[in-house]
Amino acid sequence: MELRHLRYFVAVAETGGLTTAAKLRLHTAQPSLSRQIRELEAEVGVQLLIRHARGIQLTAAGRAFLDHARIALAQAETAKEAARRIAYPAKPTFALGFLTGQEMDWLPEAMNVLRDELPKIEVTVTSQYSPLLAEALMRGKLDLAFMRAEPDMPDLTYQLVTRERLVVALPRDHRLAALPDIDPRELARENFITVSSTAPTVKAVIDEFLSRSRLDIHPRHEADNLTMAVSMVASTHGVALLPAYAENFLPNSLVSRPLAGDAPTVDLVIGYSKTNTSQTLQLFLSRVDDLIARCGQKSTGYQSAR
Repeated sequence: MELRHLRYFVAVAETGGLTTAAKLRLHTAQPSLSRQIRELEAEVGVQLLIRHARGIQLTAAGRAFLDHARIALAQAETAKEAARRIAYPAKPTFALGFLTGQEMDWLPEAMNVLRDELPKIEVTVTSQYSPLLAEALMRGKLDLAFMRAEPDMPDLTYQLVTRERLVVALPRDHRLAALPDIDPRELARENFITVSSTAPTVKAVIDEFLSRSRLDIHPRHEADNLTMAVSMVASTHGVALLPAYAENFLPNSLVSRPLAGDAPTVDLVIGYSKTNTSQTLQLFLSRVDDLIARCGQKSTGYQSAR
């Protein structure tokens, strides 16, 4: 008796017919399948199936045999998997998360930190809103994330990577686009687009800046994500304050300009759970200073965290 006999018998029993099992489950010819079933019955020494015009019916012996056949097939599969795991042990996984869009700048830097470990680990990458990254860290779905420092997350630890200045995104043919920098007071006269509560940290920075600057600005639109903000600026001929990394996503019809004076900044941090004991995480953290040092060589939109 071979495992294929058991697989064929189970397929016939579960589909209710030789023709159906041959065509849909086993992809073999029906006469060949019938022969395999006869060989199995001869080996067992009892009739397992009753054949009739509408299909097959299991005998009492066939029903008993079916349960054991399923167990034997499952055990055989378990044995194969156990052998494969020993022969090809799975690599440890290191799960990285990025605030959507930041992976363009920081994934290469993160992989550079991990370069010596890459032959031994599998790296997975997730791109998401910062609050959702925080939740994933709390639940152990991520090991480390490039994100905003989300409040009310006492089990997470943050380390500053860099500070991003906020810039004004606006249409290329906008009257303010001709200026080298933009006085914040000019924004009060424009169709202003802000971010929604899906980006609470950036929203708080923008709101605080407008309040501190005593600007009477009432946003006409709120954008849930960077792509939406860019689309709204283009479609409404409006302006928006966005973190500098948004410059990577502006189409040709839009440009960015710095704010005149003391422009607000928003922190980009790495976050991780205090309870995470991953050795790869500890290695990454031991090399973060090198990553931070390199960030000063990046775009002028970033300020060193040192």
